Amino acid sequence: MSKIFFVTGKSCTGKDTIFSILKDNSRLNLKTVVGYTTRPMRVGEQDGVEYFFVDEDKLNKLKDENKVIECRQYNTVHGIWNYFSVNDGQIDLKNGNYIYIGTLESYEKFVEYFGEEVVYPIYVEVESGERLARAVMRERKQDEPKYKELCRRFIADEEDFSEDKILKAGIKKRYENNVLEECVEAIEKDILKECSK
Repeated sequence: MSKIFFVTGKSCTGKDTIFSILKDNSRLNLKTVVGYTTRPMRVGEQDGVEYFFVDEDKLNKLKDENKVIECRQYNTVHGIWNYFSVNDGQIDLKNGNYIYIGTLESYEKFVEYFGEEVVYPIYVEVESGERLARAVMRERKQDEPKYKELCRRFIADEEDFSEDKILKAGIKKRYENNVLEECVEAIEKDILKECSK
């Protein structure tokens, strides 16, 4: 049976890096599913790679067409940003395994939509102090650092990924990203195991 490997975790846990490594791993042969957002593109991002960057009108059109699987809205210091996934033909469960990245809430919506036997969680975590240090370092590289938004997001993640919510979502296994190579190796091993079932 085909699987959707769903990478999730708080901001600055390295999940984007891990996602990128896994999607490029020829042994795993995972197809990517690109999400959508209405937030501005960050330095180094490309439309259709990290996300499809769209406006509110496009989001509303997709909603009207009943194509939105899940949508999260964040009231940021820069306005409302939406992150969402779309049933746009990217996922065909008769044709291989997939990898997606999103929040705990979006993971639950994927489970609701596709079934828990199909969606496999890859929950990445990092100690809070290290995570905050990584967040500041990443923001410093932006042309216009948004430290206020960084702080809002850091605090919001503590609530969005509370222990109660992680347990409620049915996530039992966690991947500690202290050493990237070791973390990726553990995830790769589990993906190969799941794909062989």
